[in-house]
Amino acid sequence: MEGLEEKEAQVAAWLKKIFGDHPIPQYEVNARTTEILYHLSERNRARDRDVYLVTEDLKQKAKEYESEAKRLQDLLMESVNFSPASLSSTGSRYLNALVDSAVALETKDTSLASFIPAVNDLTSDLFCTKSKNEEIKLELAKLEKNLTATLVLEKCLQEDLKKAELHLCTERARVDSRLQNMDFLKAKSEEFRSGIRTLEEQLSARGMDASLSHQSLVALSEKLAELKRQTIPLKKKLESYLDLMPNPSLAQVKIEEAKRELDTIEAELTKKVNMMEL
Repeated sequence: MEGLEEKEAQVAAWLKKIFGDHPIPQYEVNARTTEILYHLSERNRARDRDVYLVTEDLKQKAKEYESEAKRLQDLLMESVNFSPASLSSTGSRYLNALVDSAVALETKDTSLASFIPAVNDLTSDLFCTKSKNEEIKLELAKLEKNLTATLVLEKCLQEDLKKAELHLCTERARVDSRLQNMDFLKAKSEEFRSGIRTLEEQLSARGMDASLSHQSLVALSEKLAELKRQTIPLKKKLESYLDLMPNPSLAQVKIEEAKRELDTIEAELTKKVNMMEL
């Protein structure tokens, strides 16, 4: 974490140095962009150091050339009494151009044998520099492409993360609601069980017949339903007899007996249900 913060500080200082008084473009600060900018800043510093060393070397050589030029000038004055001041303006320009070329090409003298290799070396250096510049451009383009893809991917991941967090919150709320409902149902179920036990104890204390319990009433209800089901074919059979010409008195007696038996069963069941409700 400390290394990342140190890199961010170095990147910020480098960007401030590069842009100067101009505002620094906005960019998203994260580990990936910091690492890329940090490597670029390191390469820039290395190049600045190389330029500084080359500049210092050129300054040193310029001093040496100036010293050598002064020596040669003194030598010319002593030998042939020649001075640059005695040259015409055109000659002075040619001489200055020759001197500047020798300084720029870093030749030991102004002879043609020194100029030709120096020009060839300079041309070779120019091609090498162009080649390196192209490589740097390609690398920068690749880094920009990777950076763009990384930023897009990061944005998609952040959106997916937000959606996942929202879905998780929704599911958590739903689960909490179900747990609360489950706890409520459990409490109600236990309350009903306790109430049933209390009522059964109260009914037992009052001397309630066991046949009036819930299970007994359910059994009686099922028995009543079975009896009703069994009476259906009997009623149909009775209807078939009614179509005949039987003894009216005897048929009426049988019908009345069957009705009384059915009424008795229904009355008994109704009585037990009413007592249970009380």
